[in-house]
Amino acid sequence: MRLCSIASGSSGNCIYVGSDSTHLLIDTGISGKRIESGLNDLELTGRDIDGILVTHEHADHISGLGVMLRKYQIPVYATKGTIEYMLNSKSLGNVNPSLFFEIKRDERFTIKDLTINPMGISHDAVDPVAYRVSYGTKKVAVCTDIGVFNDYTVESLRGMDALLIEANHDVNMLQVGPYPYPLKQRILGDRGHLSNENCGRLLSRILHDNMQGILLGHLSQENNLPELAFESVRMEINLADNPYKADDFKMQVAKRHEPTEVIQIV
Repeated sequence: MRLCSIASGSSGNCIYVGSDSTHLLIDTGISGKRIESGLNDLELTGRDIDGILVTHEHADHISGLGVMLRKYQIPVYATKGTIEYMLNSKSLGNVNPSLFFEIKRDERFTIKDLTINPMGISHDAVDPVAYRVSYGTKKVAVCTDIGVFNDYTVESLRGMDALLIEANHDVNMLQVGPYPYPLKQRILGDRGHLSNENCGRLLSRILHDNMQGILLGHLSQENNLPELAFESVRMEINLADNPYKADDFKMQVAKRHEPTEVIQIV
């Protein structure tokens, strides 16, 4: 089983999860050309993709979806509210509605040999979810756009072998930065985005001996830096009341414009 970020950040998100025989994309918020290039790096093409899992309807998660659907007729899985919004808003252009399949949070479904389990998240979208994907006993999660985490979030992410998790912003950079006050409040709110510090606190509650890889994703271009996110999360893990240190785990920052190193779950 493999996990790879083709692109992740406030400007666009597209994550690959797959087994030897099943290949999925979680979100397609970059251009079709960039999606194809990222798949080529994985020795795949759009024809190999068995399904696209959409987390929510914001442009940085669906801007390339219409292109991929018109070219490859790939099945799309999303919540009812997300599907209705996308089709009614015409943001995808002319697409075939029969390609869309409704899913519900905490109701498992399968695509070939992969099992997908959507989980609820707190974000200012119609009906957003994050995704856990399993292949036999191997499990990965992609969890971004969460304004706040709680015990449900922690329980949902326990036991993952690898995950991509949001480290969106540095609180101080955001507070002193150029964003207008209402936007700052939105990002800092319970339906906004997870800060570096809160990302580290969430990770500290779900780390375990067999964690094989961590990707820090969805970084803000204006309110964060890759080095700052990395060190802030490491500090929170090292200060937390658990038996682990950050250096016990392989952690990398997902890149905005190019694929990350593939995490191979063994």
